[in-house]
Amino acid sequence: MNYAHVSVLLREAVEALVPRRGGIFVDCTAGGGGHSEEILRQTPHGARLISLDQDERAVVRCRQRLAAYGTASTVVKANFAAVGEVLDGLGIQEIDGVLWDLGVSSVQLDEANRGFSYMADAPLDMRMDPSGGRTAADIVNTYSEEDLYRILQEYGEERFSKRIASIIVEKRANQRIETTQQLAELVIEAIPAAARRKENQHPARRTFQALRIEVNGELQVIEPSLQAAVERLRPGGRAAVITFHSLEDRIVKQVFGKMASPCECPPDFPICTCGKKPIVTRITKKPILPSDAEIAENSRARSAKLRIVEKI
Repeated sequence: MNYAHVSVLLREAVEALVPRRGGIFVDCTAGGGGHSEEILRQTPHGARLISLDQDERAVVRCRQRLAAYGTASTVVKANFAAVGEVLDGLGIQEIDGVLWDLGVSSVQLDEANRGFSYMADAPLDMRMDPSGGRTAADIVNTYSEEDLYRILQEYGEERFSKRIASIIVEKRANQRIETTQQLAELVIEAIPAAARRKENQHPARRTFQALRIEVNGELQVIEPSLQAAVERLRPGGRAAVITFHSLEDRIVKQVFGKMASPCECPPDFPICTCGKKPIVTRITKKPILPSDAEIAENSRARSAKLRIVEKI
């Protein structure tokens, strides 16, 4: 099988977990299996890795890729928000390291028929778990203009959100918007030519990002997953998170910040009276960024950031 997927910040993320010391590790976003395989490659005999993905196709690929590791590898179809339930189901109470590689995987982007990319015409789907739930086409064709504007602004940080939402509603009144090409063309029409000329990326990029986040509820599941997994870490165990846009990174930074500095006492209090103690220390005060060499080799790494904490 061909594994063309290139994992971002592979060395930095895996080494952060210190897999060579052994134990039980969790890859919350198996994707193409790159991080999972590298974790297993670095762990000693007797270590174990649990890999999660909500995409059935990713689960199948990952099982095939990791088959050589036998019982050291367990791949489970599950959203990473359910990491606690997955570990309970496997009878695992404590873990030694956990990794998240957030956002859409390269494999999903490269599968044109999944509808994640504006670079190829396909059904407007965008579901990471294609077995159920609403599609991007459902959202584009049924959300009110106000709600479309809201998600484009909040999740896409798109400055022409109002224009795009208005044109979507105007066009769908005559014909249902069913494909990625239809949507991309509408976005191009909505954005002024002068603004498009200044873009160094496709003008539909932010709109597609916003819809994908809404379809999959991506931002809502980050905090509960971080909380559940860090709760399971043994003292000295580490959690590492790779993010790809400011919305994800802001959530991770805030959650880790609260875990490291939970005290709610006023700054002028001489001693803490709220009783809230740190549960982690931040290994990275500032996020680790990909090298110029990695970005040159893999353009998708450009916006990646890695944050790491260690359980106290």
